[in-house]
Amino acid sequence: MSDEGSGNAANPIRVLLVDDHELVRRGIQMVLRTKADLLVVGEAGNGVQAVELARQLQPHVVLLDLKMPGMSGTYASRAIKQVAPLTRVLILSAADAEQEIVQAMEGNIDGYILKDAPSQELLLAIRTVAAGEPYLQGAVTRRLLRRLAVNSGRSELLVPPQLTPRELDVLKLMATSRSNKEMAELLVVTEETIRSHSKSILTKLQQPNRMQAVLAALRMGLISLD
Repeated sequence: MSDEGSGNAANPIRVLLVDDHELVRRGIQMVLRTKADLLVVGEAGNGVQAVELARQLQPHVVLLDLKMPGMSGTYASRAIKQVAPLTRVLILSAADAEQEIVQAMEGNIDGYILKDAPSQELLLAIRTVAAGEPYLQGAVTRRLLRRLAVNSGRSELLVPPQLTPRELDVLKLMATSRSNKEMAELLVVTEETIRSHSKSILTKLQQPNRMQAVLAALRMGLISLD
């Protein structure tokens, strides 16, 4: 998968569609088929099929429904990461319940977007996660994280780790759907600097990825979304 996130006609982003409704898969197919940098390489109707196809096809992105018979999207995402470690998992779901979104985000996914999102946002989300960056749909994510910050008690760690002022700036931006490039432009630094700060933040918070780092930071009261 050396062409990961390349997004061009010669090396398109290879997408596996997973949804238990055939009409949904067909609709997504119609959207993706019009883009030369995207290629649907397979379809699955449940989580078990998704894991097996991910193992066989090693796609760049799995577009995964959250609620499916047999194996939920949360469990499927974890299994996909085991059989296809370089594959990105983007949840595309009608589920907007806070608990379900939190569970999905804690399952090492790479992005979450609702099925009622505009097609252009779906395309952006696929390209973003294929490029190795997380994608959090703005409105639902901000509502979820604000509620989580209020309800968590902010007591996971007795002594929150010490972050530098610049790391806190980056952490606040990590709680949005901004890419590394956009964060770099806002803070007037290079993308490499953003990546360096992000790596340091994950290490200090002892979290494996950006989304879980944001969840942990909110629980600890390091940032808010007000």
